Amino acid sequence: MKPFVLDRPDGRDDGEDWTENYEELPGAANVSIILESTTKAGVGPRLHQHPYAETFIIRRGSATFTVGEDQIEAHAGQVLVVPASTPHKFSTGESGYEAVHIHANPRFVTEWLE
Repeated sequence: MKPFVLDRPDGRDDGEDWTENYEELPGAANVSIILESTTKAGVGPRLHQHPYAETFIIRRGSATFTVGEDQIEAHAGQVLVVPASTPHKFSTGESGYEAVHIHANPRFVTEWLE
């Protein structure tokens, strides 16, 4: 079986300023991903949860995460795993934020809590 290659929808051939949602990946990947890249501070989703784990691979910058009752200052070079059915949100730091968010499900299932 051959691998699947997905090019950037905007036609660029680099990894900079790449923000995209990928659901139902080919090849029975059984995950969906969000590529997040911003130079702005204070950006992020409101409180929500998923019925599966979400993993954040932080590549640049930082963000303040609220995960359940905990507040975490996460930064580049860290991996954060939010367990299934745990309320969470984040706000990007002063230097912006770049990360890969891996949803342990082929499609996004989100319950917004605020």
